[in-house]
Amino acid sequence: MAAVGQQGVAMDGEACVQAMMNETVMTKLRAGKKKFKRYYRLQKDRETIVYSPTRHSAVPEYDVSNILEVFLSTLTSRSSRVDREKAVGLSNCFSISYKDQTPTLDLICDSPETAQTWVRGIQHLILSRTGETIVNKKERWIAEFFHSADKNQNERLDLKEATGLLKRMNVPISSSHIKERFQEVDRNSNGDLDLEEFGQLYRQLTFRQEVQDLFNRVASAQGTMTMQDLHKFLTQEQKVQADAETCRRIINTYEQISDVKASDSLSLQGFTLYLESKDGDIYNHAHDQEYQDMSQPLSHYFIASSHNTYLLEDQLRGPSSKEGYIRALQKGSRFLELDCWDGEGGEPVIYHGHTLTSKVLFREVIEAINDYAFKASPYPVFLSLENHCSVEQQRTMSAHMRRILGSQLCTDSNTPDPNLLPSPNSLRGKIIIKNKKLPPDVLEDEVSDEDEAAEIEDPEVQARMQAEKEKRRKELEKKKKKIKLAKELSDLVNVSQAKHFHSFQHSQEKDSACHMSSITESKALDLVKHQAADFITHTKRQLVKIYPAGSRVDSSNMDPHLFWAAGCQIVAMNYQTPCDQMDLNLGRFRQNGGCGYVLKPDVLRKDYLKIDTSGKIPAKYRKNLTVRVISSFQLPSPSEKSTSCADPYVKVQVCGIPADCAEKRTEWRKNSAFHSVWNTAMTFPLALPELAMLRFEVKDHDSMTGSDMLGQFALPLDSVQQGYRHIHLLDKRGADISPAALFVYISLQAP
Repeated sequence: MAAVGQQGVAMDGEACVQAMMNETVMTKLRAGKKKFKRYYRLQKDRETIVYSPTRHSAVPEYDVSNILEVFLSTLTSRSSRVDREKAVGLSNCFSISYKDQTPTLDLICDSPETAQTWVRGIQHLILSRTGETIVNKKERWIAEFFHSADKNQNERLDLKEATGLLKRMNVPISSSHIKERFQEVDRNSNGDLDLEEFGQLYRQLTFRQEVQDLFNRVASAQGTMTMQDLHKFLTQEQKVQADAETCRRIINTYEQISDVKASDSLSLQGFTLYLESKDGDIYNHAHDQEYQDMSQPLSHYFIASSHNTYLLEDQLRGPSSKEGYIRALQKGSRFLELDCWDGEGGEPVIYHGHTLTSKVLFREVIEAINDYAFKASPYPVFLSLENHCSVEQQRTMSAHMRRILGSQLCTDSNTPDPNLLPSPNSLRGKIIIKNKKLPPDVLEDEVSDEDEAAEIEDPEVQARMQAEKEKRRKELEKKKKKIKLAKELSDLVNVSQAKHFHSFQHSQEKDSACHMSSITESKALDLVKHQAADFITHTKRQLVKIYPAGSRVDSSNMDPHLFWAAGCQIVAMNYQTPCDQMDLNLGRFRQNGGCGYVLKPDVLRKDYLKIDTSGKIPAKYRKNLTVRVISSFQLPSPSEKSTSCADPYVKVQVCGIPADCAEKRTEWRKNSAFHSVWNTAMTFPLALPELAMLRFEVKDHDSMTGSDMLGQFALPLDSVQQGYRHIHLLDKRGADISPAALFVYISLQAP
């Protein structure tokens, strides 16, 4: 719905953005019916939304780059939370959800037109960034800093303001040198710079000798790189297929000097922009699109999976919320967990049993899943039900899912052969229910209750469980405990029937392809170590879920690559926890269009290929990976509160089969966050490169307090582009921190 201006004329996105720069009074709604009157506006940097409790103390509050979604909403304030639903039609309320753990912002406007203006404006800002070139991105980034330093809003910076801003940008140049350059770019000699002049100053001060040296080596002409030079560089150094049309596209895209572009050449500036662009990225952006065969059985794919999806924090006392499902789905997860228990008023609830985590209604979670299941990916979503409910409330669960999810539910007609798993392509837009299933023609029966929460290694939880056991003396021990399963719930289960894992031999003899086992991290590690070959054979036919050990009460994550190396499709991760392991998980599922399904390598799929990833690997798979860390550029400060310059070093990790896991690092460079040069070469012999992940982490050396992370990036080795490449760094939560980057050289060759 288009926003409407004061004259009743529909406003386009840019007009809405301009309107947002005028102060707008809105009411911020919080739990407990608390309301706060605020004055909001978008700053001229088009990045920061500021607010003020009064008209005189505006402070930065929200970054547009951190906004995941904005929508018109219907709000209801409860004592402990704010419930929001997407509005149908007009509304004077809207909500903003974020990429990180920032709570959703709920705002009430004085009119539906104002709410529409802000929603349309924010959507326009987000959309305008999706197709940005490196040139656009740099210009926007410089403009954001420029406007943040322009305190008197006169669109100009004097020498003092420019010097302070360059210091904030970590440019380590002396004041006298800045003054000299300032005067050179001040065209009117009026003592201040406009945005264009400041951009010129910044580019002059950020010269990179290592890029100049590379340019001089590959360019045959003085000061320019011909099309023939570029073709040779692309094919011999960058290892990409290129023809004259490819070279011409690169020149037309990145060359900024008209005369040089007209001669089909690249200047140093154009060459630098190419290296910093998607074309020069270490990640192969062709993998941003779906490119893999999606018609193979589900067991042939790694599947992005979340653990205890409802939790926003730890496993013991943290809040449970439908927001956890929304965030996981928006990050590409295709496997969600729901721990279901009897609730008040006949309504089932979801929470971490035996703990003090809060509860959320089962119905609300299913409604959220219905809204978000297929926004990030069209491929099937698994709902893994850990069912502790009475038969009556199981029937309520079934009724809610049938009513809310409707035709999206995967039915028996979608999976006609229990001995062959269907493909992701055949189940597009379908939701698969994972649970126990009754035998045919049985109306109700007892099934084993596999309670993952019962494995939590926490004294309070164990004491609470012991008290419950004493209270229910007739209850069997955990492994023998039974619950009754309602036929209505059982009937929703087909392609993913929960089955206790006994042994690989037992599964081979007794189980169908649709039987799926859940194995705890500790047991799975033992199987990986001693029976990797059998594990791989098992996962060629059946799905397996690996879930974190009970000791991970802080919602820490396991190392997913150890289980991927054994063919395990579903490695359940705590998406709410930023860490090295989550970097690997998000890196793995960045490829194939981020659809949440990644086709496993042939050695983990083909029946005729037998391999033991814990043992000796045939020599035909071996390759040597060489990584030369050349330099870093524009690294952030060690922390938001820090004013000191970082002492960076780079850690390079290879994560794959046990034999390939390795880590190397550069030396640290003192006070060089803006620009560090290492030229450090590292070689990693790889036994099975098809399963390797590559992770880069830049840290600030601090021998006293430990090293803070400055940026990271992880990706599968089969998405790595060779040659001279930039790595555009992300923060610990996976958010872009451009222009922070590493410059590296990559080579992958047979030994």
